[in-house]
Amino acid sequence: MPGHHPSRHALTRPDHPAMVIADTGEVLTYRALDEGSNRFARLLRSLGLKPGDRIAAMLCNSTIFPIVYWGATRCGVFITLLSTHLKPAEAAYIIGDSGSRVLVLSGSLGETPRMLAAARAELIGGVERIYHADDAAVAGADSLTAALAAMPASPVDDEISGFHMIYSSGTTGRPKGVVLPFTPGPIDEFNPLEGGGALEEGAGPPVVFNAGPLYHGMPLSCMVVPQRLGGTAVTLSKFDAEAVLKAIETWQVTEAQFVPTMFVRLLALPDEVRAGYDISSLKKVIHAAAPCPVEIKRRMIAWFGPIIYEYYSSTEGVGVTGITSEEWLRKPGSVGRSAMGPIHICDEDGRELSAGESGLIYFEVPQGRAVAYLNDTDKTKRAAHPRHANWFTVGDIGRLDDDGYLFLTDRKDFMIISGGVNIYPQAVEDCLIVHPGVLDAAVIGIADPEYGEAVKAIVQPKVRADAGPELEAALRAWVSTRISRVTQPKSYEFVEELPRLPSGKLAKHELRKLYGNPVSHGRC
Repeated sequence: MPGHHPSRHALTRPDHPAMVIADTGEVLTYRALDEGSNRFARLLRSLGLKPGDRIAAMLCNSTIFPIVYWGATRCGVFITLLSTHLKPAEAAYIIGDSGSRVLVLSGSLGETPRMLAAARAELIGGVERIYHADDAAVAGADSLTAALAAMPASPVDDEISGFHMIYSSGTTGRPKGVVLPFTPGPIDEFNPLEGGGALEEGAGPPVVFNAGPLYHGMPLSCMVVPQRLGGTAVTLSKFDAEAVLKAIETWQVTEAQFVPTMFVRLLALPDEVRAGYDISSLKKVIHAAAPCPVEIKRRMIAWFGPIIYEYYSSTEGVGVTGITSEEWLRKPGSVGRSAMGPIHICDEDGRELSAGESGLIYFEVPQGRAVAYLNDTDKTKRAAHPRHANWFTVGDIGRLDDDGYLFLTDRKDFMIISGGVNIYPQAVEDCLIVHPGVLDAAVIGIADPEYGEAVKAIVQPKVRADAGPELEAALRAWVSTRISRVTQPKSYEFVEELPRLPSGKLAKHELRKLYGNPVSHGRC
């Protein structure tokens, strides 16, 4: 993909918006991005950081995020991006594991930034300096604004590209840093690992919307790629369905990326609200990160038109599939065909299965794209096929049809075994989520003295007051005609909100802690 470093666009279109936070009205121009990122690079050099050194950032969606990101990566520093939902001990583990020497925090995030700064010696002893982003002061941290103001706005003399590291979400264990195969070089070189393969090309600088947290893979790509192309990255400080439509209309967004839970929230808006916004500027809508229920996607295509493109990949980046709306309507439920190496579906012993059979998804990866987890050679080894060194899995289950289209079943770690029957929660969740009274749903296995495990549904109603026996009876009737008896939930629980990661994935480890799940099935 053609593109440049944002500093080039600061020369040709300095007043053009590089980043917009649509719901707060904040706008960052290319001039401000270039000057700010130069100052941050200078700050890191003044602290003694050299190319190859590491820092960490726990930042909310704001205009300071791209300044910190591009500042680090234009002086060869590697930046570890932390989830804003981490508890102090979780964040401390990642900061220490990554070897970060400097930490930048959004003070408005609450307890975690304050605990990390207050107990730096005990929690993050390897961190030499902490800065707060001035959205809220943090005791024990220095003002980033003041530190940047003291630095020159000109580039460092030895500019060289750095990169980012994202930790796995930790839905099935402790998060692991995913080490992507990156070689430092000139900052103007676009790296394919930055993403953007699904973006429209040849239509001028894009205006790309993504309401997800910028520390996550695809939202980050939706910031980096348009800024390399001289376009505008549009986001929100916090997801709100109507604010999404308003941002698309106001900023004439050409491309947008969502996760399926956002689709559900958009479809839940009243018809008159949805019809009240002009979204005709959209040329492509991309979705990924979690499986999308078939009925939800049908409704989105009917509303947005056949401009929805889906891809399937992972933080590890070992493989990717893609599918257009037209293809999906012929193959509903598929995530497409491989855009990289061949896909292999294998059983637990590594034996390759035939078309139509479900098993572990392995991607045959090209040279230089092998999975590597920071400081965890055992996990790295387990990701590889037992007999093929260049086949890798991230633990997802799926099947291929005769035409090579991939269909996801679920994660291996989420499988429920009830009475000797393998049950994958995703199919049950997909059934529940399209009930008109349901806003969100999760399905887990809980211990059962007779069957080993029993299927439990945890449901977030669209209207909280509807929670109760009547809605449960309606859901039991609903699933009884749509999924097999053995997969139907044996118990229901209603909650105000389900624990979802900002990526859209269900935080099932939190649900297991809450409801108990002592059965392991040899999970990874």
